[in-house]
Amino acid sequence: MRLEGRIAVITGGNSGIGLAIARAFRLEGAKIAILGRDPDTLAAAVDELGSGTLAVRGDISVPEDLDRLFSEVDSAFGQIDILVANAAIYSSVPLEQTTPEFFDAMNDANFRGTFFTVQRSLPYLADDASVILVTSTANTAGIPGLSVYAATKAAVRSLARSFAAELQPRGIRVNAISPGMTDTPIFERLGMSRPEVDAMQESMSEQIPMGRFGRPDEIAAVALFLASDASSYVTGVELPVSGGLGQL
Repeated sequence: MRLEGRIAVITGGNSGIGLAIARAFRLEGAKIAILGRDPDTLAAAVDELGSGTLAVRGDISVPEDLDRLFSEVDSAFGQIDILVANAAIYSSVPLEQTTPEFFDAMNDANFRGTFFTVQRSLPYLADDASVILVTSTANTAGIPGLSVYAATKAAVRSLARSFAAELQPRGIRVNAISPGMTDTPIFERLGMSRPEVDAMQESMSEQIPMGRFGRPDEIAAVALFLASDASSYVTGVELPVSGGLGQL
């Protein structure tokens, strides 16, 4: 029970990697609050995580939603010990087809939303809190169609360093996790059938040194390390969880 009695907030905690992190934290004794946009997946997450879970419907690109999230967490649980800024959107669009509207939507959710998630949490964070940002291995790779997405995730990596330096006087540690190719519901949400997802994974797994996509629980295990006292001397880092992709 490495997180016994601690309060954890996970944005995008209603599905995929975020839900896996919430599940891992709950099993280790934390009280959980999750933010998500989809009421159906929020309800399903609460059913899985338990009735004590606080689920807040909201969008990280809307500052008022963030204020409401942290106010509700404060009322329900008190001071926050762990913040996981996980919520993001993903889409692949070629350079020549990228519109200002697409650029702004991606930037608002992934970069701006992450920035203000942390900023708006500051009055509610304990002085020894752990903040975890979720980036992507795409932030160091040149991948056609992902220029905007990759740039937003590179910006999040930069935030981890800056936030770590700025919040160190309060004893708050800030680190980033960089997932590689991970089997989450995002592909089905993009309109792919399960057979199409399986075929895509089989093809793309050839690029991964470990020969497979990651599982959300494998990302969650690293988040648990960064949230717990096991990482008490770790701040400002980005930990790739990618099966060796980008490292070997």
